[in-house]
Amino acid sequence: MSSFAVDPTTDSAASALADPRMVELFDLLAPNPGFTRSSLEGVNLMRANSPMPRMPVMYEPSIVIVCQGRKRGYLGDQVFQYDARQYLVLSVPLPFECETEASPETPFLAISVRVDLTMVAELLMALNETQGAAQNEPLGVYSTSLDPALSNAVQRLMEALASPLDARILAPGVVREICYRVLTGEQGDAIRAALTHQNHFGRIAKALRRIHADYHAELDVDTLAAEAGMSLAVFHAQFKAVTATSPMQYVKTTRLHHARLLMVQDGLNAGAAAARVGYESASQFSREFKRLFGLSPVDEVKRMRTVYDPPTPRVVKPVARYVTAV
Repeated sequence: MSSFAVDPTTDSAASALADPRMVELFDLLAPNPGFTRSSLEGVNLMRANSPMPRMPVMYEPSIVIVCQGRKRGYLGDQVFQYDARQYLVLSVPLPFECETEASPETPFLAISVRVDLTMVAELLMALNETQGAAQNEPLGVYSTSLDPALSNAVQRLMEALASPLDARILAPGVVREICYRVLTGEQGDAIRAALTHQNHFGRIAKALRRIHADYHAELDVDTLAAEAGMSLAVFHAQFKAVTATSPMQYVKTTRLHHARLLMVQDGLNAGAAAARVGYESASQFSREFKRLFGLSPVDEVKRMRTVYDPPTPRVVKPVARYVTAV
């Protein structure tokens, strides 16, 4: 996978700063560090007031707009950097590692919009398109500078979320507009490909959706490859090209991220969380958990609760479909 970085022609200090009005809106909607769900399902706010070290995360298929601050991400042996006035498109759920640059004076601020494949399909039908015209296999994650139209839509979404009535009536339409603008922009091919199964990327995207739907069940590479319509050798190669890991390592990582979510949000102990995500051995779960996160389940839950912003009364649904992090 190719790495991506901030525009070198943009001043690094200026590019890390948000529009003052956006800072005001974040102060209103997400005043505390961590991950805050908005009143609109699928739209979440992320804030960090201090640097955060490199740590494993799992991002769901989403559009992430960075409004202030800077991050570095690590996927396999690739390193990428993204900062303010950029957006990322993650067309498939990806586990990777990231670290955050932030301070009380310049907190990291970002908004995440979940990619709703049903909405994407409806938009493609309205556009009279059934698949993308990409000449090459798309990537699982991209970063692009915000254009004025998309930037304007993001601010209107934040303004709408600041009013309960506007959030209910207007915000869904703005989310649809954001998806439309991304879909018709230079990153649209990856979302199209994730929805269709004609190319390798689309078939791997289908396998990833199966893993996230059935991570707690018995999964094997033969079944996943067969469902993707690929030979084992091709499936392994294409899976690693998209995710930078092997299929069964991806399954394991997915289970561990979901177990962490169950412990942090639902208060399950390690044994109960391990069983819920498909582990038969609690000791094996603890070993693999510590290998991934660097801490025991108990210590990792304590750490997460120091940075995780628990759901507020604005929450529609208290449990996320994927583990995500600032």
